[in-house]
Amino acid sequence: MTDDSMDALDCGRTIEELSAYLESGRTPVDPHIESCPECLNAIEALERVGQLSRDLIADDAAHLPRPPQSWFEGILSAIHSELRAGRSFPIHHPDPRVTITVTEGAVRALVRTSADALDGIYIGRTEIIGDAETPGAPVQIELTASVAWGRSIPDLTASLRELVYRVLAQHTELNVTAVNVAVDELHGITPAGEPE
Repeated sequence: MTDDSMDALDCGRTIEELSAYLESGRTPVDPHIESCPECLNAIEALERVGQLSRDLIADDAAHLPRPPQSWFEGILSAIHSELRAGRSFPIHHPDPRVTITVTEGAVRALVRTSADALDGIYIGRTEIIGDAETPGAPVQIELTASVAWGRSIPDLTASLRELVYRVLAQHTELNVTAVNVAVDELHGITPAGEPE
C-alpha cells in the first residue's frame, strides 16, 4: 500500500489536499469538498487543530522554552486515523423500507467536536469497542486525553465521560455501557517535566 493510499479518505481526497484547500481560504470553491461529509469533517478537524495550535503556541511563548511537539503530533495522528468513515451503525426508522446509518467516522467527529467545549482537556484517540453494527449490542467508548497541568484529572475526566454519554444518547442509538478515559499526556509543562 502506498503512502498516498494511507493518507486518502474514503472519498479519495487526501489530508494534504484538504489542508492546502483550507490554506487557500477555500478558494476557488471545490464543489466535491464542500458537499462531501468526510471532507467537511476533516476540514473542521483541521481548523480546530489549527486554532488549538495557535492558542498553545501563544501560551508556550509566555511559559515554555519550546512547544510540546510530540503532543501535537499525537493529536494530529489520531484525527487523521479517525477521519475515515469506518463501520456503519444503524438508526431505527419506522418505515421498514428505509435504512438509515451513521458512520463510525461521524460518531468520532461528534465526540471530538462536543469535547471541544470542555476547557482543559483534549481528546487524543477515540475507539468504539463492540458490535455497534447490531442494534442494541453493548459498546464501550475508549478515549485517550491530554489534561492541562494543574487541572483536576478526576473532575475533567468525569465531565468528559458524562458529556460523551449524553451526546451519544442524544444523537445515536448506540447502547453505550462504558466510557473509559485514559489520560496519557499533560500539557502546559516544560519539556523537562517541571511546571512553570
